[in-house]
Order: sequence, then structure tokens, then C-alpha cells
Amino acid sequence: MTPPVILMDQVKKCYQLGESQHTMLRDAVMQTLRKLAGRKSEMPQRDVIWALNGVSLEIKSGDMIGLIGRNGAGKSTLLKVLSRITYPTSGRVKVNGRVGTLLEVGTGFHDELTGRENIYLNGSILGMKKQEIDASLERIVEFADIGEFLDTPIKRYSSGMRMRLGFSVAAHLSTEVLFVDEVLAVGDTAFQKRCLGAMRELSEGGRTVVFVSHNMAAVENLCKRTIWISNGKVMQDGETREVIRAYLNSCDAVTKGTVDLLAAPRHKGTGGVRLLQLEFLNQDGANDTIISSGGELRVRIHYECQRDFPNLHFAFRISSNLGVLISNLHTWSVDEAVPLARKGRGSIDLEIDFLNLMPGTYYAGIDVASMYEYHDSLDNVVKIDVEPSDYYGTGRGIEARFGLVFFPFRWKVTDDAVAGGKAAYVADRRKA
Repeated sequence: MTPPVILMDQVKKCYQLGESQHTMLRDAVMQTLRKLAGRKSEMPQRDVIWALNGVSLEIKSGDMIGLIGRNGAGKSTLLKVLSRITYPTSGRVKVNGRVGTLLEVGTGFHDELTGRENIYLNGSILGMKKQEIDASLERIVEFADIGEFLDTPIKRYSSGMRMRLGFSVAAHLSTEVLFVDEVLAVGDTAFQKRCLGAMRELSEGGRTVVFVSHNMAAVENLCKRTIWISNGKVMQDGETREVIRAYLNSCDAVTKGTVDLLAAPRHKGTGGVRLLQLEFLNQDGANDTIISSGGELRVRIHYECQRDFPNLHFAFRISSNLGVLISNLHTWSVDEAVPLARKGRGSIDLEIDFLNLMPGTYYAGIDVASMYEYHDSLDNVVKIDVEPSDYYGTGRGIEARFGLVFFPFRWKVTDDAVAGGKAAYVADRRKA
């Protein structure tokens, strides 16, 4: 029986709150000394976070694995442990073969070196010879589309350029295993399509790929098997569509018209502003649990500032049941930021006059930011069930099978045979 390429056996990773982070070498030395002294390597239970808490899994050669979960669930920590960027607190980890990793924009790049020099640096770290890197250089540069900037220092690259080069290096250098974390978060649509195509080709070519993404459509399209991580544990491991359905159904649904945002899993951001509560309101300002196609939608976001903030911006993101962003409704586009958010609690309302979504299940995320700095961000924090309605007044209603969105429309019958040769009949399906 062929041994697995990746093996994790009861892996735990613990972080001490308030403790300064050390280098990998120091961590390794301290753990070794503890073992020699007969001391347990695990940290005390007090004031700690278990980023991973007993993860066990096996991945075979050539597998394309999706890794999903909310922010702070442990996905990135798992990849860092597999990539040997950090060491586990306890448990056994084994990865066979050269590993290519793309965890963050520009990971493994030296800012003072040029794009060309960084390509050779990364190849050298993987143990590749100059001739091997030379053979891949042209494909790397072409895929990343940085030809004219190849000999420019990386520090002058935009985030998109760094991501393109980082992915291209990881995908085209000689590795057997590739870990990719949120590659679709940066870059234009054309580059994202190239990334998806490249990952599919890598898997078909026998390389093992572990792909982390909040884009459920991309995960379902690429991966037959998906692993759902929550609170440092494997919640489900199996056929992709089933795992995605279980993960999305775990989001809080609008059942009482209010959602406690503080109870959501770890918030992402500086913490300078905290999202407290989300309310769905009707025209009278009372809590509303019925959200209908073609109806109005009013959302009230409660927040708390730790200090004064000028120009505080909010966003309400609506995604499909596969994680595809449908619309990002933000204060920036309409220039309606909170001009001066004082320290303490406040609220802001979002009003949608016409919710042209077909009946079905959707998911909402919320952001609050200022000056390009996110203070709090929640993905898929609430599940929204949009109900059918008789918007057209025909008694036939609106059905999800008709698509994702709908529009007020009308049909005109122009047959000359109608009404004595005159186009007299108009089927108007705008709301009366």
C-alpha cells in the first residue's frame, strides 16, 4: 500500500496569549530541552489558544484537497505546520517531498532583491540547481506577467504583482506538494482563472495540492475531497459538496430578527472597533424574520469603538450558497461614512429598497474599516433565507429555478395579427 504524502496524527498547536513570538530555531531548541528534562512540551491551559487541537488526516499523492472554515478556525496554522514554518506543540507530522507554499502575499520574498533574484533564492531553498531554475524561469515570468519588472526590487511591486509572482514560483518550481492559502483574494479575474487552471493541471500531473479558500464555488470546482476545520478541529472530511453544505448550514440563520455578532468565531482585524449585533427590521422598526424576493431589506449594525475614529466605513457583503460574492454594499461607494465615530457604542442602518434575489439561501459578511485598516471583519456570519413572493401579482410567484436574480420587466406582443393588425397587447410585469 502506497504511504500517504501528508500525515498528521493528533497534532496540536498552542499559542500563549501575550507571549512574544520566537523564531523557529529557538522554539525547536526550547522544545528539545523540555523533552531532555522530562518536561511536557504542551503549554498550561491558562491564557492559551489552541489553534489546532488534535488534528489527524492523511492525504495521498496527486490529491487536490479543499480546506475550508471561518476566519480563525485554524486553516492557516495547519498549513504553516505542514510547511514547517512553525512547529506543532504535540503530535506527529510527516510530509514527503519538496514543498511549495503560498500562504501570504510575498511569502518567502526578500524585499531588497529583484524578482529574478527572488526566483533563484526560492529555488535554492528548495534544493534546486541553477540549471533547473533556468529551465523554469521563462514559464514563471510569463505566468506572473511581470516581464518588464523582472529586474526591479520586489519592494516596488504592488500586492497583485507579488501574489502573481509568488503563485507562479510555487507552481512552476520543482515541488511535489503545494499549499495555497487564499490565492483568489488578490488579483484580477483573469489571473484567478489562470491560478485555478494551473492548480488543476498540477493535480492531474501527480502533484498534491491543498487549497484554502472562502470561495466555495472554486473549492467545489477543483476538489473532490474537502476538509472543514473549526476551532482547531476537523469537523468533517469527505465529498466536497456534502462538506460545503454542512459548513454553510452551520452559519447562524435569521430566526429572531437579530444576530449576536460577538458570539461569532474569532473576529479578524485590529479590534479597534467591534461588531456587536445585527438586526433585520421591518418598516415599523421592529425585528423582521421574513425576507422576501423583491421586498425591502433594512439592516441595523451595532458596533463599539475603543476610541474615536474619523471616517468609519461599513460593508455588508451578500454571497451565494457557494460563497460567490453577489454584492458588496459599502459606505465608501456612496460616500456615507460615519464622519466621526466617538468612543463607545453606535449603530448604522443599511436600507435596500428592492431585494432582487431569487428565493434561496444566502450568506452575509460584515466589515468595518478606516483608512485602509480593517478593525473587524466577519465572513458568512449569518444565513439569510429569502422567501418566495407574488411580486408580479399573477399568483405564480418567483421560483429559485429561474436564476439567481430577477428584474422588473415587460413583454410586448408586436404581431400585426393581434387586435386587427395593431400591436395593442402589452404584458407588463412591472410591480403595480
